[in-house]
Amino acid sequence: MKYIGDKKFYTKVLAIAIPIIIQNGISSFVNLLDNVMVGQLGTEAMSAVSIANQLLTVFIILIFGVVSGAGIFAAQYHGSEDTDGLRSIFRFKLLSVFATTVVSILIFIFFDDQLISLFLHESNSDGSIEMTLALGKEYLLIMLFGLVPVAATQIYASTLRETASTVPPMIASIAAIFTNLILNYILIFGHLGLPAMGVKGAAIATVISRYIEALYLIVWTHLNPKKCPYIKGGFRSFYVPKDIVYRIFLSGLPIALNELFWSLGITFMSQSYSMRGLDVVAALNVAGTISNLFAIVYLSIGNSISIITGNLLGAEKLEEAKDTNRKLITFSVMSATVTGIILAALSGIIPKLYNMSTDVRALATFMLLTVAILAPFSAFAHASYFTLRSGGKVFVTILLDSGYMWAISIPLSFILSRFTPLSIFLMYPICQGTDILKATFGAILLKKVNWAQSLVAKKDTTQ
Repeated sequence: MKYIGDKKFYTKVLAIAIPIIIQNGISSFVNLLDNVMVGQLGTEAMSAVSIANQLLTVFIILIFGVVSGAGIFAAQYHGSEDTDGLRSIFRFKLLSVFATTVVSILIFIFFDDQLISLFLHESNSDGSIEMTLALGKEYLLIMLFGLVPVAATQIYASTLRETASTVPPMIASIAAIFTNLILNYILIFGHLGLPAMGVKGAAIATVISRYIEALYLIVWTHLNPKKCPYIKGGFRSFYVPKDIVYRIFLSGLPIALNELFWSLGITFMSQSYSMRGLDVVAALNVAGTISNLFAIVYLSIGNSISIITGNLLGAEKLEEAKDTNRKLITFSVMSATVTGIILAALSGIIPKLYNMSTDVRALATFMLLTVAILAPFSAFAHASYFTLRSGGKVFVTILLDSGYMWAISIPLSFILSRFTPLSIFLMYPICQGTDILKATFGAILLKKVNWAQSLVAKKDTTQ
């Protein structure tokens, strides 16, 4: 069938997607438990952690963009069985990611006060802005010690996934996740004879878990050179051929910048929502954590599109790539519809786990219902993005993602938050509802743009 695959098709897809789904699913579930634990400390603590994590997310997504930009070529080099090309991509990731990490750490150190204050506004809520700022700075400072292992994890995990080794990143993530969960319980509330450390304990637990995740991936990769042949001689030098650097900058750098502007856009929209007070910041934190858990399936399938389609394009199986992609998009939208229905059914129950006011719970429930209704449209837009990216269609990818956000979503949220008296109950669905238009835009681009192209030659690089 044109949009539905056979058993063999879904077996192949799920072999790649399920480890990613399991990894991200466990991660999001434990994040929910962590969020609930921090939520027991009150609105200020939860808002402080939410703001700091919003800022750190910009860094993480930027790193994701850097490795993803280079990863387009990694997936296709793997498909064409070009180990030398893969090795060069791995080296490029090392150099670019750690340079980005150093700059990011310096920015967070010198501008922490100003960045956190962007989200703190007077309102009718009972939360203390001064306490939220102090807790946010304390949390952010400790979290900076975890940025280096985050960088290493992105480099190794992305390369493993792009070469169809999705199980090791899953295992590493699971180990880190449960370490984080256990340490959160001990350090936040003070168990096993240790003092209760509150948000400071949450940060320490996260940093330790990130080192465990990075260490596992590094050790596994270097102990399995047959499965990871690109690692042989990977550190012998940091030389990357000029032609590869040029091609990555031509196609990969714009994608990295796209991820940066997209993450900045999400942060900007959250800042616009925060103009309505600390209650909104807390509700956004709750709704975001819960909705991320339910979005795992369609997000993971979307990520799998770039791997599966990229491998087929690298092997120059263009028609098979188109057919596979069409079925993957359908699968993603169907999955989002199912999970959206489940999320809507549970939207009024899960927020009750948090120690917060009735008003914040009601707002979080409303936001979750909004996300649930829009899930199929979000899934289609997400799948469209990864489809275009797999074929190296950089310009249209940027148009669909960060370009759309800065042209439509951000101006809308800015105007509504600053120049209208609309409550968050009207402002939020209006701004989030732009995903419907984005999905339509994605459908037009998929139909009009010839994205199914191979980017790599059979043997293109050297040591």
